[in-house]
Amino acid sequence: MSKAIETKSVQVQEIAGKFQAASSVVVVDYRGLTVAQVTELRKQLREAGVEFKVYKNTLTRRATEIAGVDGLNEFLTGPNAVAFSNEDVVAPAKIINEFAKKNEALEIKAGIIEGTIASVEDVKALAELPSREGLLSMLLSVLQAPVRNFALATKAVAEQKEEQGA
Repeated sequence: MSKAIETKSVQVQEIAGKFQAASSVVVVDYRGLTVAQVTELRKQLREAGVEFKVYKNTLTRRATEIAGVDGLNEFLTGPNAVAFSNEDVVAPAKIINEFAKKNEALEIKAGIIEGTIASVEDVKALAELPSREGLLSMLLSVLQAPVRNFALATKAVAEQKEEQGA
């Protein structure tokens, strides 16, 4: 096996491993962005723990077949960059969607959300969700509401009995 084929094979395995390990992936067309804009996007993604890479489409297609997400292949045309997130499912979609609103040259093509191919609409819908902390605070307030209402009712009954007794 030639050295070039061996190098590409290793690269394909590496990319496939990233697809398999990622909780979410977003594929974007970055054509038309300046170097400064791409650098800013990379910085924002890096701060959120998201890896943003540009790979050759042929290598990426082979990697998606190995990873079992070859439904993504139809979107791998032209210059693409791929954002991989291993922990936060929402982070890449949220950051890229916000960046795309400010920079119209950035186009979201598709994504993978926990192993399922996601359309542009799905990725944008995911981006519009509140953050994990926001969702947890909403859940906490929903869970606290019955206890709070019970406490208020108990207090009202106690005050009513106190007035009757006085």
